[in-house]
Amino acid sequence: MLELAILGFLAEGPRHGYQLRRQIAHLSGHARPVSDGSLYPAINRLVKARLLDRTAEPGASAVQRHTLSLTGAGRTELLRRLRDADGLDISDSTRYFTVLAFLSQLPDLADQHAVLRRRLDFLEQPASFFRNGDRLLGAEDTDDPYRRGMLTIARTTSHAERSWLRELLA
Repeated sequence: MLELAILGFLAEGPRHGYQLRRQIAHLSGHARPVSDGSLYPAINRLVKARLLDRTAEPGASAVQRHTLSLTGAGRTELLRRLRDADGLDISDSTRYFTVLAFLSQLPDLADQHAVLRRRLDFLEQPASFFRNGDRLLGAEDTDDPYRRGMLTIARTTSHAERSWLRELLA
């Protein structure tokens, strides 16, 4: 998802690495901070794959700054990753939100809707954090107030998202 976020933000325009790190951190939230040790190797992989261009510029001090921009191949790869989002890209909320953040980059509304339908299909499957044997447990099935809270929040969030998706897809 880090590479998708890099490609997505650069589709909006050229950026410096520190700008990308800040934007990605805001997108992924406090639970998944972006370190230089993960960001810059990802950038280097994308540059090596010719999905990004890196241009050196004079900096305010003696240190050069590098501007990153998306290549044509990078835009093609971004669109492919968005169009093909499936599996964990759909079921993991953080990964899905990264896809959703850049989904408007897909020019074809049918491709956008196909991704959203996969998410809706996932959300419509019975799920729970907890089980009793094969039986899924709901909020009403536990006396633990924290587990009940988890299940209530998840149910409410899922209901709201399903409603939004159905309305958007109608």
